[in-house]
Amino acid sequence: MSVPQPTAAERGEHILAVFDTAFGELLAADPAAFRVKFRKMAGSAFAFYRGTACLFYSDLEREAQGGPYLDERTGRVWIHGDLHAENFGTYMNANGRLIFNVNDFDEAYVGPFTWDLKRLAASLALLGYAKALGDGQITDLVRICATAYRERIHALATGAKDDELSSFTLETADGALLGALREARSLTRFGLLDSMTEIRDSERRFSAGGGAIELDAATRYKVLAAFDGYLETLPESSLDRPDSYRVKDVVGRRGIGIGSAGLPSYNILLEGNSDALENDVVIYLKQAQTPAVSRHVTDSAVREYFRHEGHRTVISQRALQAHADPWLGWTELDGAGQLVAEVSPYAVDLDWSDIDDLDEIAATVADLGRATATMHAAADDSSGHSLVPFSTERAIDAAIAADEEGFADLLVDFAHAYGARARADHQIFVDLFRNGRIPGL
Repeated sequence: MSVPQPTAAERGEHILAVFDTAFGELLAADPAAFRVKFRKMAGSAFAFYRGTACLFYSDLEREAQGGPYLDERTGRVWIHGDLHAENFGTYMNANGRLIFNVNDFDEAYVGPFTWDLKRLAASLALLGYAKALGDGQITDLVRICATAYRERIHALATGAKDDELSSFTLETADGALLGALREARSLTRFGLLDSMTEIRDSERRFSAGGGAIELDAATRYKVLAAFDGYLETLPESSLDRPDSYRVKDVVGRRGIGIGSAGLPSYNILLEGNSDALENDVVIYLKQAQTPAVSRHVTDSAVREYFRHEGHRTVISQRALQAHADPWLGWTELDGAGQLVAEVSPYAVDLDWSDIDDLDEIAATVADLGRATATMHAAADDSSGHSLVPFSTERAIDAAIAADEEGFADLLVDFAHAYGARARADHQIFVDLFRNGRIPGL
């Protein structure tokens, strides 16, 4: 891909325009949250990249109607939408197994499969640069990731089952992935509850402080009404014990994380799967956001498939993640789509800070390529959703087979070009931010 090289001033104006489209309304509603978000983004080029999927897809927009390896099928598959090297981690699936895979599906949508891979490849270039790896070493890492992805897609397309290839579990993972799974296994529901709640009058309630916001009666009523709507979206298998959904307490939360600035959020404390206090469950209800990629996918059939952004997030996650969180659902609050899911005690993100040995980096990157392929393959005609009515892995396998040599080259070239673009954009952004050039802050 040939990335244009505008002047810093021209690029700065473009960044401001993209930010206004993506963040304008939320920023106006909660400028303090965006000052926190932008200070986090100012910390490094990688943090800036994480927070600017909107800018990334704006730059890819010219490829929306075509591009290498894209046709009427591979240009229209379920994609993660914000796939980067830090959006992987652990979760407890509906069968009670700890799994390491892709996480955080807030940006998921339907679009070209190569967009996920390009976003991941550019993040590897940024990660490698931050660890002072040479360009040749970064090239090798992107090739390793591309090869692992291609091999896993081919295996799935030619008849291997997911369970034959094995998800990354305590039994099948190694290296950094096994480390994350073991850390997740050491965590407990009681530990999470102890950090967020307290026992008062023989019942558990949310603790004051720590970001919790007490709700007035009217807001509490609206949240509980939205909770009732959420129950209707759950699979029947999740409702075997209705007492599990008895509400004990509700609090507001400020938007957490780079991607959640300005988004209203609430925590709800539930009875859980038994009367024992240590089995209580915390779920969150937050306003779902418009995914950045959706502004650059013009297929009306995709847009019209979803009732609102909460519905879109949940349907996408259920498609992309095998045996997803049984508490996952959607609802509406004040006319806006909401995502509802468990605040999981077993969620551990992949921590790159101590992965510095080149061989360990390479092994981890290969696993991320395999995890991405497994995710793409999960979301097709066998996932129960009609939006992608064909075998994703077979379509992608056939597209790559048409030009095996060029596949890794495409990702390597993009990784270097866009990694350099993101590093330059980060500096431009820092100068805009510190000089008061971002409107509303």
